Amino acid sequence: MKSLSIAIICGGTSAEAEVSRSSANGVAEALRRRYVNVRLLELNANLPLHLQQMRPEMVFPVLHGSPGEDGTMQGFLEILGLPYVGSGVRASAVAMDKSIAKALFRRIGLPVCEERIFEASQPLPEIAKQIKSRLGDRVVIKPVGQGSGIGVTPLPNGGDAEAALQLAFRHCDQVMVEPYVMGREVTVGVLDLQGQQPQAFAPIEIRTPDGTWYDYEHRYTPGQSQHLLPAPLPKALTEHLQACALAAHKVLGCSDLSRADFIVTDDDQFRLLEVNTMPGMTPTSLYPEAAAHAGLDFEALVDALVDSAYRRATTRATTDPSSRT
Repeated sequence: MKSLSIAIICGGTSAEAEVSRSSANGVAEALRRRYVNVRLLELNANLPLHLQQMRPEMVFPVLHGSPGEDGTMQGFLEILGLPYVGSGVRASAVAMDKSIAKALFRRIGLPVCEERIFEASQPLPEIAKQIKSRLGDRVVIKPVGQGSGIGVTPLPNGGDAEAALQLAFRHCDQVMVEPYVMGREVTVGVLDLQGQQPQAFAPIEIRTPDGTWYDYEHRYTPGQSQHLLPAPLPKALTEHLQACALAAHKVLGCSDLSRADFIVTDDDQFRLLEVNTMPGMTPTSLYPEAAAHAGLDFEALVDALVDSAYRRATTRATTDPSSRT
């Protein structure tokens, strides 16, 4: 057993809080098989006191959405001087903001959809009118800073754009609207351990019943989605998706892990949708499944992530103390 003390932070007020708790319980169970001091801590007003009392040597923020995955928690831990698993402040904040992330992806030539950004202060009828004139009826409407499909409405055949906007604005003050692209949903995980070359896992194709998509229910309800691993794609396309996931991970400045989501069309073209800096770790989650396919079972995966973050913190202590953010 290893003596490193680890605090796992989960929950909070995010719309993804329950997913966070489910992920964190799995992470805690796996780490307790190898570490003697692992504690689950809830993201609430008592967290600073609990961290002060525990004084962990490593923090694993298993947090999805905002606050937690958007750089807020990472900045808090930086101030406390606590090393942690996952991406730093800048990468977390940029990846969570889909608009800024897409600007970086475009800068290095990664394929992304056209988009329009709208503010909550704009009248909904006016936004709906602009969407129709600029992008047409077939669109996807989503919050700029949210995950797990929360607040997202695909309109593959047109529909009530105002209702979809209203839903998205409940979760964020900015909304992104993209053209609807018909295709397969594919995801690629990246493992980036300290001192090693980053590796992209095999792509996973996600299938849901006809007339549905990979929304919150289909992500986290057992049996509601089918994961094809490896995805049945041509070798060249598989390699292209993996290279794109690695490039997106790098341009965002991610650490340890990430997962890139794509739409792949029937003619084998694809668009990068977004990058998640703390992918789900639940029993139905894609990232652990891809890691297991690559030879890392869940226990080995979370151990490797903790070890990577600890070695990075040790290296950082002897070099530039501001290099992480």
